[in-house]
Amino acid sequence: MWCGLSARAYGADQPPATEWIDADTGHRVIRLSSEPGSLSLYFHQNAYTPDGKKLIITTPSGIAAVDLQTRAVELIVEGKVRPIIVGYRTNTIYYTREGAIFATDVYTRATRQIAKIPPGGSVSSVNADETLIAGTITYGPDGSTPGPTSAPANLSKAQRIDWRYNQHLPMELFTINTATGELKRFHRCNHWLNHVQFSPTDPDLLLFCHEGPWHKVDRTWTIRTDGTGLTMIHPRTMAMEIQGHEWFSADGKTVWYDLQTPRGQVFWVAGYELETGRRTWYSLQRDEWSVHFVSSPDGRLFAGDGGSEGMVARASNGKWIYLFRPELVEDRGPPDVDSAKLIRPGILRSERLVNMSRHDYALEPNVTFTPDMKWIVFRSNMLGPSHVFAVEIARAGS
Repeated sequence: MWCGLSARAYGADQPPATEWIDADTGHRVIRLSSEPGSLSLYFHQNAYTPDGKKLIITTPSGIAAVDLQTRAVELIVEGKVRPIIVGYRTNTIYYTREGAIFATDVYTRATRQIAKIPPGGSVSSVNADETLIAGTITYGPDGSTPGPTSAPANLSKAQRIDWRYNQHLPMELFTINTATGELKRFHRCNHWLNHVQFSPTDPDLLLFCHEGPWHKVDRTWTIRTDGTGLTMIHPRTMAMEIQGHEWFSADGKTVWYDLQTPRGQVFWVAGYELETGRRTWYSLQRDEWSVHFVSSPDGRLFAGDGGSEGMVARASNGKWIYLFRPELVEDRGPPDVDSAKLIRPGILRSERLVNMSRHDYALEPNVTFTPDMKWIVFRSNMLGPSHVFAVEIARAGS
């Protein structure tokens, strides 16, 4: 077993390491992908089959499945495709190819075309019972024809986001029935709609955001697929307060998100319980801020992918894969105060799992928990070309 990263990156005569103990954390790291240029899915896209046996990744060759027991990698869909999500109910990978939506069984490879994507459309999520696919349609300034969404190439990332935000193009949400291909449109507006994701348990509930510079938007919202129940998840109360990179808890009961009060100064992982409206805010330190946070399948742990010096937290030592254990602050307030209406404060106790000092954060690691909660999966270029890795949550030898 190999210790330390410095000795083995890509070389002329050696492949990258497949397994090692991180010398700084004592945790075992394994490389899951075999093809350089492989990537795990975005942090809120379900990448695991319902039986918990397979992890879906992308490779330069197409979409592949990693057997989480044997680590064998199989190509499932060949060619240039964009994955949407792995089904919550069936072992199906949903993806787009050449303007259409497809579904392929991970085990049998049986494939069907579901529907064509409407002009100006983009799809991003499949619901809990796999009966609906959701996405957005963008229109031009005249409100009828599909609109331009690509910023000038000479702009920085921040400038491109600002450019797109300032277009105020008409957009709307839509669903497509996976059995019939029927298209339904709803919630037309002039906000930049993004991060569309279905609840993992409620087949008619969508989470989405008003995209743009976070300090300029009321970002996170939920809505029913019939267009009712539009709800703002986090009203801002402070100048330069920002929140985003929202996701559902695995049980669908809570929306979690990165919260900063104000931007780049005070850091929280905040949660909103959908049924009760109760709020929980867990504090963390500047160096612990992460591009993306996630919660474990049982809701008892969080993980984060860290961040570089040039990102919003300006962390001096933030390039780590983190595990977080949440602790609520004991409520010792007077009995005549209705504490259910107050924010429940807490602290995230961090543990460093992987030293990411060699990683270029232009590629976001996008951590996820495996279904058995024994590993955290992430993508990284720390050994050269991008690969998919997993770090064991238990310390090696424990």
